[in-house]
Amino acid sequence: MTLYAQTPWRRSRQIFGDLFVVAWVVLWVRLGLWVHEVVGRLGAPGRTLEDAGSSLSESLASAGDAVGRVPLVGDDARGPFTAAGGAADSIARAGVEVQQGASQLALLLGLLIAAVPVVLVVGLWLLLRVRFVRRARAAAHILDSAADLDLFALRALATQPVRALARVSDDPAQAWRRGDPETVRALAALELGSLGLRAPVGPPSP
Repeated sequence: MTLYAQTPWRRSRQIFGDLFVVAWVVLWVRLGLWVHEVVGRLGAPGRTLEDAGSSLSESLASAGDAVGRVPLVGDDARGPFTAAGGAADSIARAGVEVQQGASQLALLLGLLIAAVPVVLVVGLWLLLRVRFVRRARAAAHILDSAADLDLFALRALATQPVRALARVSDDPAQAWRRGDPETVRALAALELGSLGLRAPVGPPSP
């Protein structure tokens, strides 16, 4: 499998593209982690509420137990402390809910911020690399000898810009019909170069 082009300029562009994609992924992943950390700090008031509610509930429960041991009036006097303890438990539960909400929001924002740019760029990068690998592999299956240059020369006549063809010959089509070896090789090299491949060494067969 051909992962990189054989031509230096195309190969350099591919390597630079790979490095750019890696740097892009690292950048956005770190940014997503930073956002997750910052948004997660919104749960701090929730932790304060939970601690305060739990502490108050424990204190009221202890006070209620102490009052409950008073003869005759203990059970009646414990009621307000029990009710206040329930309210304190509600405060503690609200603090837990605040923490859970902040944690979920931090996770969602962190994933969105990191995933969207990463998926877009990596998806485009994969599309381009897979297309290159397929085209290079198909060309390599055909190009197993210099005799196959004629096919790529014909493709160059059909697909390459006119200015590029003019640099090969004043009449590249006629030269190709005559089977001129130099023209065939130049045309094939033009087409193969656009694929990131090199023409095989040796003149094409007549």
